[in-house]
Amino acid sequence: MTDAPSAAEAPSTPTPVGQGDDASPEPRWWHRDHPTFTALAGFFTGLVTIIVVPGLYAGLLSTLTDTDTAETLFPFVLLVLVVPIGLSIAPRTRRFGLYLLLGMVSTAVVMAVVAALVLLVLVRTG
Repeated sequence: MTDAPSAAEAPSTPTPVGQGDDASPEPRWWHRDHPTFTALAGFFTGLVTIIVVPGLYAGLLSTLTDTDTAETLFPFVLLVLVVPIGLSIAPRTRRFGLYLLLGMVSTAVVMAVVAALVLLVLVRTG
């Protein structure tokens, strides 16, 4: 018997991501299967959505139309709430959609409470 490992037992060297046989490697395990990744991605996507989308929509409306038309069309920004509701219906995207909705709602609540407190302080001190 020899002490040298056979070809089947020899350790293989891992190839870096992107240098394998195919050009587009699979997402790593934590992108696919880690239970926290979907929740965090959904929550922070909701946070960014509730902050960025209304601002971009208002800026685009005010650039393309006059003020009266922009004020009339601005409530249509609420259609962005259809996205997490639609994602929550499909079984494959349900978890992401629920956390997206949670991020959107909790961000809106925090923003409303902070705005109310700031207005209260300004009224009381002014």
